[in-house]
Formats: sequence, structure tokens, C-alpha cells
Amino acid sequence: MATQETIFLTGFPGFIAARLIKELAQGGARFLLLVQPAFMARAQAEVARLAEETGAGSFRIVEGDITQARLGMNDAEFERARAETTGVFHLAAIYDLAVRRELAMRVNVEGTRHVNEFARACRRLSRYHYVSTCYVAGLRTGLIREDELEHAAGFRNFYEETKYLAEVEVEKLKAELPVTIHRPAVVCGDSRTGETVKYDGVYYLIKYLQMWPQLLSVANIGNRDVRLNIVPVDFVVEAMAALAGDERAVGATIQLADPQPLTPGELFETISESLLGRGSFIRLPKRLVRASLALPLSEKLTKLPLAGVPYFFLNQTYDTGRAVRLLAPHAISCPPFPTYVSALIDYVARHPKL
Repeated sequence: MATQETIFLTGFPGFIAARLIKELAQGGARFLLLVQPAFMARAQAEVARLAEETGAGSFRIVEGDITQARLGMNDAEFERARAETTGVFHLAAIYDLAVRRELAMRVNVEGTRHVNEFARACRRLSRYHYVSTCYVAGLRTGLIREDELEHAAGFRNFYEETKYLAEVEVEKLKAELPVTIHRPAVVCGDSRTGETVKYDGVYYLIKYLQMWPQLLSVANIGNRDVRLNIVPVDFVVEAMAALAGDERAVGATIQLADPQPLTPGELFETISESLLGRGSFIRLPKRLVRASLALPLSEKLTKLPLAGVPYFFLNQTYDTGRAVRLLAPHAISCPPFPTYVSALIDYVARHPKL
């Protein structure tokens, strides 16, 4: 990315946002980081760390809130930001499968509308990157293409619904602004270090097996009829950073997913083999597992929230054709889960609680 770029970014000091900034800073970009007042101290500490680690880039924290008009900035700061900004990365959102609809609408939908308005107001805007999710597909089944969005299939929760409604708003902007929409699948930790800040998705299987490995690994509880798409955070960040300066991505929606995802049953076997050097001995019927996981007591025993159960029985496949084509010249591809499962397991063992 050119050194004259000034990137306005929401979602800082979140895990993905901080890693993305570190990646983009290597190109000498300057940053305007919109931060809620409650996270100001944490953001300042994170900026100090990033400045020391990168030895590059310029960071300015701007107090604000995407749920407010003009992003909660005062008039002087708003005018300065829209005059300086050449690129926008909108990452801020509520990432919670059990979120209340009112809160999700305020943050994910109204917040995105406010960021859209800011992007429209920027005098020198060359790119607007919006981070969505593959789960805007909601209750759709089968192949989900990168160029598909609007549907009437419904949603499992308000997280999916509001991220969908937000992406619809950004999609409309493609007619007037240079927009790129990024749809990650389920993001896990770093494929090299295992570092993460949240244990969800595949971590429910990891932590389940870690409770009593010899006993729980005997029966594979993973569904073998669908695939759970997992992507490491470093792949997602490197992909977005590379596409930030790639003109071929303008106007595109890109699904940052694993082209060859494993089934939950295969994930179970892979984790078991990494932990114990062997897989399971029996496979439990899918109907029995799903019925058991739906019981309130199951959540206490397995640590898998009821809101997360449907994702282990999700019949969706995410087309990654465009992503693969765009990322190939940058030598970026999603690593296979078996190549980094041990890094994830080791990190959880070292950090049982985050």
C-alpha cells in the first residue's frame, strides 16, 4: 500500500483490527483509529505496542462511536478525518450469536450506515473495505456464491440477520464508491502461534476433548454430512491487507474461506489424533448428538452454547473461486486445518482461560 494512504479504521483495538493494522503499517500507511471512550486506555496501550513492533506507520486515535451520527466525532475531528482519509476499513460489529436484536440492529446495521455516510463524505476516498461474514447466507443451503447476497431463507439468530442487512447497505454503495466486501468464515487463532482472544467455533471441540481426552475421544460426536469452514486469523488478515492495494478487488465480494473444509467429524478426528496420536473408535448417530446438544444440561457439560449448536449441522458450502484467483498472485492461500491444529491445541493448553 502506498505511503500516502491514510486509513480510517473501526473495530480497534479488536484482535483482527490490531493484526490488520500491523500488516498494513509495513507499507507506511497512516491510521485514524475510531475508538469508543470505554476502550481508550486499551487502545492507547495497543498503539504503543504496534508503533514499537512495526517501527513504521503513524497512528492517531479518534474518540467516537459508530452508533452515533457523524460517528460520534466532534465537528473539527470529523472534517479533518474526511479530508485526510483515503481508505476505510469497517470492522466494528457485535460478534455474538446470542445478541439481542435491538443491540445488533444499532451496532451492525445503524453503525454501518453511519460508516457508509462517512465514506461518502471523504474527499479523497480510493477504497472502502467492509468486513462481513459468510453467515449472511442465513438458512440457505448448498453452494453459496461470492456474487450472491439477497435471499428470503431466514436466519438462525440476530447476528446473522443484522450482518446480512448491513452487507445489503454496503452492497448498494458499489454503484458509487470503490467498495470491497470481505466475508470470512469461522475465524480461529494464528496458524503459526495459535494466538487468539476468543474460544468459539472449532475450540468447542478442542476444549471438549481436552477435558477427558482418553474417554471423550472414544466416541466421535462430529457430524459427517456437512462441513464446518474454519480459517486462521493470519490468513484472513494477510488476504485483506493484500487486497487493500489490489485494484482487481474493487467492486468484489470475496469469501475468505477454506476451499477444502473438513466435516465436524473430520475435525474431531484431527484434533483427537493431535492430542492422543489416535482417532475415535465409534461414531455416534447425528440425530442422537444433535438432540443431546439441544438439552440445557449439555451446555454445562460440553461448554457448547445452544446458539452454537446449529453451526455443526450447517449444510452450506462457500464458493471461494474469486478469492483464490485474486490471492494467487500474492502467494496467499488458506492453510489446511491439519497443518495448524497442533498450534491451536498448544495455545489452549497454555491459556485455558482468556
